[in-house]
Amino acid sequence: MKRTENTTGTGSSERPRPRDDTPGRWKITPSTESDPAKLLHALRERVKELNCLYGIAQIAERFPSSLEDLLAAVVQNLPAAWQYPETACARIVFGAARYETPGYIQAPWRQYAPIRVSGQAVGEVSVCYREERPMAFEGPFLREERTLIDAVAEYLGTIARRVAAERELHAANRMLTVERETLKESNTALRAVLARIGDERRELCRDIHANVERILLPILDVLSLELAPPRRGYVDLLRRNLLELTAPFTRHVAAPHLALTPTEISVCGMIRSGLRTKEIARLRGISPATVNRHREHIRRKLGIANRRLNLTAHLQSEPFREPVDASAG
Repeated sequence: MKRTENTTGTGSSERPRPRDDTPGRWKITPSTESDPAKLLHALRERVKELNCLYGIAQIAERFPSSLEDLLAAVVQNLPAAWQYPETACARIVFGAARYETPGYIQAPWRQYAPIRVSGQAVGEVSVCYREERPMAFEGPFLREERTLIDAVAEYLGTIARRVAAERELHAANRMLTVERETLKESNTALRAVLARIGDERRELCRDIHANVERILLPILDVLSLELAPPRRGYVDLLRRNLLELTAPFTRHVAAPHLALTPTEISVCGMIRSGLRTKEIARLRGISPATVNRHREHIRRKLGIANRRLNLTAHLQSEPFREPVDASAG
């Protein structure tokens, strides 16, 4: 087999006889020959033609996705199907490539058919005799050989169209796979960024909450103890305004805290700040016994009554926010 690049095109001075393009054009006309010898010869020729078509079908199954390998194998299958295989040679031209049998020459005794894909001629199938042979239907070629070469060309065009469509589909699938993987990686990166932003936001909330409760509120509590009663209202106002400002960052209150009264929540805030019972009583203007009762109620509502747990440490271990309702007493 010889394969070369096509530099001269697919044209030829010869032209096949006009063909009937109506349905059933591949039908072989029954012979009226009565000579047994000629009938036997005709039958042998039909067997060769059928073997050619069957061989091409088998080749198509062996190379379902490689048009190049298919054409290279098909061209070797053609000469044996013609009436004089000892002098026949074949060539298939497809695009810029040529596939030839050994010793191919473009002799004057040539039969060919165009290969069409979607109505466009993209190549041709040709069979030549290197030596002159007796005249028949089309030069030295039989009527059935015209039908055969047309059928081969049409079949190759159909296969070429299918292979091209499959290649485009595979390319599209590969592109979709790459885009899907890229999108998956982008989604993973985006989720990681969003998770990081969420972590940073929660960390910021904790920092603001801790700074307010551990730094600012204790200072305000101590300052309130040092001021005269008439001026302590300013400290309380400052405390409530500060809690109002930080409220968006400290809204996460544990479920047990929801059962506490505003006064108990206020006392919790002072306990969490580290103030003692006497200091809380002094700040709120109540007796230490009342503060102790508040402590008992708080422990019961938080579910730690009769347990050896330090109330201050327990309140400092979980999120908590003192109410900002000015009417709380």
